Amino acid sequence: MKENKVSELLQKVAEGSVSPEEAALQLKVEPFEDLGFAKLDHHRKMRQGIAEVIYGAGKTPEQIFKIAQTFLEKGESCLLITRMTEEAAELLSTCLPLQYDNLSHVGIVGTMPEPDGVGKIVIATGGTSDMPVAEEAALTAECLGNQVVRLYDVGVAGIHRLLSNTEDLMNAQVVIAIAGMEGALASVVGGLVDCPVIAVPTSVGYGASFGGISALLSMLNSCASGVSVVNIDNGFGAGYLASMMNHMKTKQ
Repeated sequence: MKENKVSELLQKVAEGSVSPEEAALQLKVEPFEDLGFAKLDHHRKMRQGIAEVIYGAGKTPEQIFKIAQTFLEKGESCLLITRMTEEAAELLSTCLPLQYDNLSHVGIVGTMPEPDGVGKIVIATGGTSDMPVAEEAALTAECLGNQVVRLYDVGVAGIHRLLSNTEDLMNAQVVIAIAGMEGALASVVGGLVDCPVIAVPTSVGYGASFGGISALLSMLNSCASGVSVVNIDNGFGAGYLASMMNHMKTKQ
């Protein structure tokens, strides 16, 4: 149940046109919908400000289709699907308004919202190989109503590439620094900007990078203040967190 519908329901209770018992029943049956293989959380947007996101990995194309279709029928205008296979994308695109990115395996069903965040989210990567994770972060942030600036392949092996984008970095509300190998980009960015930095270690690198663990540990041990770290290859988590930061308002 959307927040405006809850407000309407409560107003009817106040006016006496709906009894408290009837209202309680409506609220009780609305929080989630049981599809048998999934329980869709229709109250998440009311609780957290962001609707439930579909994690596509491990789900069949038919399951993803049914979940997406149900959310759209409940009034969601922009639905995000992460780790989505091309097979699932082919199925959804036959009946639903799907935009699918082959690089990040992100699917977006519906209409992208206009940016309404406080400022810009800058996404910087150490190398081109980090772009799949970066695009997952970027598309997540854009789907949640943020303006995103992409700075790709600006790693410390050629730090002048990063420094040539100082203006974009300084004007950011949040920076997402994405890197594999030794993960040094996050510390460098953290030492340059006055906004939160979300570090994303990637699994890019040779054997001793241990699938991203080296970058993860480097980022966790960053000497730069204001750097937080999400899980390896978790572009979605970084984009989601950055969006929350970019939409923060003072609570009364």
